[in-house]
Amino acid sequence: MDVQEKIKKLRKEIELYSYYYYVEDSPKVEDYEYDALFRELQKLENEHPELITPDSPTQRVGGISEKFDAVAHKNRLYSLDNANNDEELIRWYERVLKDTTGLEGQLTLFSPKIPLACEYKIDGLAVSLTYVNGVFTQGLTRGDGIIGEDITNNLKTIKAIPLKLFEPLNVEVRGEVYMPVSSFEKLNAKQLETGQKTFANPRNAAAGSVRQLDPKITAGRDLSIFIYGGIFEKKDAPKTHSETMEKLSKLGFRTNKVTVVNGIDDAVKFCKSVDEIRHGLDWATDGVVIKVDELAKQEELGFTSRVPKWAIAFKFPPEEVWTELESIEFSVGRTGIVTPVANLKPVLLAGSTVGRASLYNFDEIKRLNVEAGDRALVKKAAEIIPKVIRTEKTGKSKPFKMPETCPCCSTPLVEIEGEVALYCPNKTGCSAQIKGRIEYFVSKNAMDIEGLGECIISQLVERKMVYSYADLYELTKEQLLELDLIAEKSAQNLLDAINASKNVKLPKFINALGIRLVGKESADILAQNFPDLNALKSASIEDLNAIDGIGEKMAKSIYDYFRNEENLKAIDKVLSLGLKPENTYRREEDLKLKGLSFVLTGTLEEFSRDKAQEILKSLGAKTPNSVSKNTDYVIAGANAGSKLTKAQNLGIKIINEEEFKKLISNKEEI
Repeated sequence: MDVQEKIKKLRKEIELYSYYYYVEDSPKVEDYEYDALFRELQKLENEHPELITPDSPTQRVGGISEKFDAVAHKNRLYSLDNANNDEELIRWYERVLKDTTGLEGQLTLFSPKIPLACEYKIDGLAVSLTYVNGVFTQGLTRGDGIIGEDITNNLKTIKAIPLKLFEPLNVEVRGEVYMPVSSFEKLNAKQLETGQKTFANPRNAAAGSVRQLDPKITAGRDLSIFIYGGIFEKKDAPKTHSETMEKLSKLGFRTNKVTVVNGIDDAVKFCKSVDEIRHGLDWATDGVVIKVDELAKQEELGFTSRVPKWAIAFKFPPEEVWTELESIEFSVGRTGIVTPVANLKPVLLAGSTVGRASLYNFDEIKRLNVEAGDRALVKKAAEIIPKVIRTEKTGKSKPFKMPETCPCCSTPLVEIEGEVALYCPNKTGCSAQIKGRIEYFVSKNAMDIEGLGECIISQLVERKMVYSYADLYELTKEQLLELDLIAEKSAQNLLDAINASKNVKLPKFINALGIRLVGKESADILAQNFPDLNALKSASIEDLNAIDGIGEKMAKSIYDYFRNEENLKAIDKVLSLGLKPENTYRREEDLKLKGLSFVLTGTLEEFSRDKAQEILKSLGAKTPNSVSKNTDYVIAGANAGSKLTKAQNLGIKIINEEEFKKLISNKEEI
């Protein structure tokens, strides 16, 4: 693979992981792995600067959701460079010395010692708060550092955020919203009791809570904040970062504790001391932020395109522990795929007790040579999911044997051609698959039936009240009241939610069916190309193969799904019970925008982003989230940010809302 291809591959991986982390609040890899990819990309781009492009992840900070209004930050929020060991911290300090004193080379006993401010790196959701005459007026998420999401009303529900300061000053502060570990544990316990989905970690719980469309939900969660910086008007500005934090504390803010040390040696010692105590804290911290304390020196050092030169984040390594791998068991998912899981002798890992770890697939078992009775080295992927990363043989090790029958229904397992997997073919009689399919059917990106969680679905299946998703629409209040933890009001709420889901958009219903290889985006493509469900059901493999974005394997999977008698029975039943999938992608005969790519940025007055994208797609257009050289047009609304800048740099045509309205009303051609 040549350098250009390698860079392209790294960018694609990093952008995908960034999307899951910043937009979906659902990290897929741990920070260490993400940072390693990012550093590799930086190294290649530094060696080949001619290959750097404006859309490279090294030129940006994060991501923006479309749930809230997009607002430009008055002062940009930058990311931080990371150091993963003492040597990298020292190299950063040497660069600081060079840029501020002119001294070059390695540190010695006689090197100057610059005061450094050290503080906990809180693992939460970064926000910017604006105060005018001492009154809280606006709160934004970091977003991409240039544009953030307006979550003011949600932030007002957090009691640690003062609505009015002790002095009538104008100031913009930066902070990290987090959920205390104790509150996180209580929330997950409550979620389990009510059959709701649990949160992966405190950071996800905080991010998910503060970005609710209903502020009442945010108010019901125990959130707090640590302020870690502030930008004052010049006449009010302190001289150092530590003085800034002291002043913010006196104004009424809950500030991150700052420890000022003299030189990098003491900073290294501080990092080690925090690492020793961090798991006993009531907040999640994944490192230490180190800043040059003197603000004049910060100004002198300045910024790169994405990070300040005067600050760095020391990241703690993911904790790894050895324990005994007692046994290997197998779980079955909604598609019938069998997944191996390691049962461990319980061990404390990254602040929580772990008794199970993912083995992912049978190839992974072979690669690691995993056997029951081994000693296993375990760490947390993304500090969320425990996984086995290495094993050692012991006198107790027993040869691994591939399963032959389904662990749930005892049906003989079969191999999937071309894949390293076994699956259970018993679609209608395997309760694990039935539960999985129903859980997927009711999930947010599918039918979005609130209140129908894993616990309730498990009871419905085990008590043989439902055999497929279609049976949900025949449930009565009396049946629901037979379930554990279901009272009169919750039973009625659940029935109301099920009935409300009958009016669903076709893409969501297609996704809810759980067709193998078909996800949210593929379902959207199918709805754009078929006017209704009947047209999709009768499509040939050739029809499906001809659609841009539907590959050969997916086409066969879709075709086979709609040739399965049980699948068709479930669809017919749910339609007969009143479910009405509506295709809002009304296809125009001329499809005047077919094949063209439009990116929306900023806020439109008369259209939500979803509605504008829906209209464009109905005219045959594509609506990707990011600007690239393949973008044909950018529609720019109020407070358009980095996407607009990038479009201008690439010479892409930009249209405003009035031009967009003329375009879709057929009054103007482009």
